[in-house]
Amino acid sequence: MAPTRIHELLEARAVRSPEAAFLFEPEGTVSYAELQALAEAAAQDLLAAGVQPTDRVVLVAENCAAHIALIMACSRVGAWSCGVNARMSPGEIAAIAGRADARLCYFTTDASSAARQHASRAGAVPSALPGVMRSAVRAEARPEANAALADTAAIIFTSGTSGTPKGVMVSHRGLLHFGRVSASVRSLGERDRVYAFLPMTHIFGIGTVLMAALTGGAALVLRASFSPADMLQALAHEQVSNLLGPPTMYARLLAHIEAERAVPRFPALRYVYTGSAPLDLGLKQRIEALFGQPLHYGYGLSEYAGSVFLTRAEAPRADTSAGCIVEGGEARIVGPDGRDVAAGETGEIWLRGPGLMLGYFRDAAATAQVMRPDGWYASGDLGRFDADGALFVVGRLKEMIIRSGFNVYPAEIETVIGRFDGVHLCAAVGVPEADGNEQIVAFLEMKPGAVLNEPALRAYLAEHLSPYKRPARIETVDTMPTTANGKVLKRELQARCR
Repeated sequence: MAPTRIHELLEARAVRSPEAAFLFEPEGTVSYAELQALAEAAAQDLLAAGVQPTDRVVLVAENCAAHIALIMACSRVGAWSCGVNARMSPGEIAAIAGRADARLCYFTTDASSAARQHASRAGAVPSALPGVMRSAVRAEARPEANAALADTAAIIFTSGTSGTPKGVMVSHRGLLHFGRVSASVRSLGERDRVYAFLPMTHIFGIGTVLMAALTGGAALVLRASFSPADMLQALAHEQVSNLLGPPTMYARLLAHIEAERAVPRFPALRYVYTGSAPLDLGLKQRIEALFGQPLHYGYGLSEYAGSVFLTRAEAPRADTSAGCIVEGGEARIVGPDGRDVAAGETGEIWLRGPGLMLGYFRDAAATAQVMRPDGWYASGDLGRFDADGALFVVGRLKEMIIRSGFNVYPAEIETVIGRFDGVHLCAAVGVPEADGNEQIVAFLEMKPGAVLNEPALRAYLAEHLSPYKRPARIETVDTMPTTANGKVLKRELQARCR
């Protein structure tokens, strides 16, 4: 019988291959049976604390066996896990717990010093799960009465790169569906090991990494955070076959290799993937040259339980398209009038399918803003279809810059600047001016040891960008601000401009 709840994936693996290693952590390995035992202990702790179906449980965590066990335990008792990266500030965590109307908060204290500090502030007490503490958040938290939301597996709070985070209600059906899609596209099997640093508080980590691995029977080389040195060590010595991460991860990996003059080894690597942010062609080519194989790409978002478009292993692409629609998904490119644009034209990406969210938690107004007739979701992302149906993502509708009456897409500027010698990362933002226009400001993170030659860059831009697309200001930053999932925090860059 096919699973209907995400914890059933782990239960099935624990029955089928109890002694097989599923997690490879720096402290040792964890088998399916051992992880299942942790999940059972966590479920009993939830029940003892009075947790009921549809209650929200905040998990302040970094990647570790206990975090995965808690996700599975919430599924088993019918609660909705709300993952929060432990490196967030106390104020941010409190705000999310409040928005979730959470009953309990768990802290993975053994695996994370940041979680340990949060637990101390909250007056947390030990739970039945080793290395985990918990605190009551709100004894009067209301169960969710809307029966239409019964399939909710988790609430994933958006990264808030350009505004206030919203609680995306992700369904069991969506996560299970994408687990099958991702495992199939990657041909994941029991011999595979996936380097897993992506936070499982985000859809990239819980969907593309955890759900796909459980579906395909692959193991996880589990890490709490990204370290280029550790990644190289794992590639060389821990039989990592799948490498996944945002473009910023690959950029920093290349910078580390260059700075340390490292000689990478990757004897088992067979699949390399990036997503969650725009992909620069130059970066793609450099990564492909490094690993000697294609860099696959996809388009997904929290509101669709994983990737809706993926490039295929059997048909790698030389461009930066996100590939073709996955099984079950539907997509349209729509103009401001709500009608599909002509082939090749840019418009807003609308989506529909089994992975679509059940809405934003207790935020009917925000849900109504993005939902359209017949169940279509208006993503706020801009894209266009190639002649073969492949999707090219141009940027965010909200990030589109209006300059001299023209629409300017930041990704186009970032791609051009990213090819300039010495540039490591680039982000372009629009800053409102008094006359209603927007000034274009480009922020650059340079490669180690590189110094920006601004006159040379401006001469280069004059050759490659129309006048209205050229940045009025160019500023360098030591490190580009990013979320834990690798997305550039453009609102922080805009705040610097103001």
